[in-house]
Amino acid sequence: MISRRDAAIRLDIPLEMAGKHGIPKLVSPEELAALEAEPPAWLVQSRANRTGKPVWAELRCVVCRFSEMERPKKWWPEWTFLACDDHDADELPARSDGTERVATYGVGSRFVAYVDA
Repeated sequence: MISRRDAAIRLDIPLEMAGKHGIPKLVSPEELAALEAEPPAWLVQSRANRTGKPVWAELRCVVCRFSEMERPKKWWPEWTFLACDDHDADELPARSDGTERVATYGVGSRFVAYVDA
């Protein structure tokens, strides 16, 4: 069985939309495949209304490669790289000469966004 959240990610729709349109908390792979093969009118309309902004973003740590999918937030910076919040500074990629590193905590469930500028 596939969770509603994972179904929303696969369908590239917000989780709230999945619930609103009756996707159950758990859906079978066959049911999800049927939705993808013959999308209902609301899903076709949602895809047609896309503005180019992603519905989901993959966050991946440069150190341990842990990843998760999250809805992008307006306050997220344009980061140079992401790392889990439990990695030490000596595990991070080196800064380029002449740059300063700024860290933004709280991206996703456990990431720090680093901006080298």
